[in-house]
Amino acid sequence: MKILIIIPVYNEERNIEKVITSLKEKAPYADYLIVNDCSRDDTVRICKQKGYNYISLPVNLGIGGGVQAGYQYALERDYDIAVQMDGDGQHDAGYLDKILEPIIKDQADIVIGSRFILKQGFQSSRLRRAGISFLSFLIKVCSKTTVKDVTSGFRGVNKKFIKIYSQEYSQDYPEPEAIIAGAFHKGRIMEVPVIMHERESGSSSIHSWKTVYYMIKVSIAIFTYRLKF
Repeated sequence: MKILIIIPVYNEERNIEKVITSLKEKAPYADYLIVNDCSRDDTVRICKQKGYNYISLPVNLGIGGGVQAGYQYALERDYDIAVQMDGDGQHDAGYLDKILEPIIKDQADIVIGSRFILKQGFQSSRLRRAGISFLSFLIKVCSKTTVKDVTSGFRGVNKKFIKIYSQEYSQDYPEPEAIIAGAFHKGRIMEVPVIMHERESGSSSIHSWKTVYYMIKVSIAIFTYRLKF
């Protein structure tokens, strides 16, 4: 099977080399695409210098736009599986096999790497875990789909959802919305245990007041999806 790892990045000059080195060592069977979302640091220079496979978006689209561009790339090049993986080093390429296996065996359409099954490694802050639990409950109520780690950006999809997500993907804070979209498109969604690492450098796109905005925006989006189907 043709497998593409989609790595959206914004200002990851301190992390991207480590991410790609690890990916090449642990998953040499997979292709990868770095989607540069108008980084203002040396991310592009490093990609050029190291000969990495990357594209640069003409305007800043946010995490969702970057991931969707990766899905469009995967669709156009006829990949069988696409896996999203953050460019900040939090996702361990050593767990790719766990994400890929249920898709390869046709047991799932969407597989999410969850830090809350084994409850090992980086677990995020208490406030964020509370928010994740609320969104998990909301998704379950609206779609009858149970997912514990609804904000995990470490996830793989099959060909069916490469096409769906290439056409329909939330532009900012997309992970919970992608789950409910998957549920309403009758996707088989599965979680597998992974261990995630804490970001070593740089900063998250969700912090301070944005956490409140995130919760309100995603909750409204989930209810909107429920009304559409």
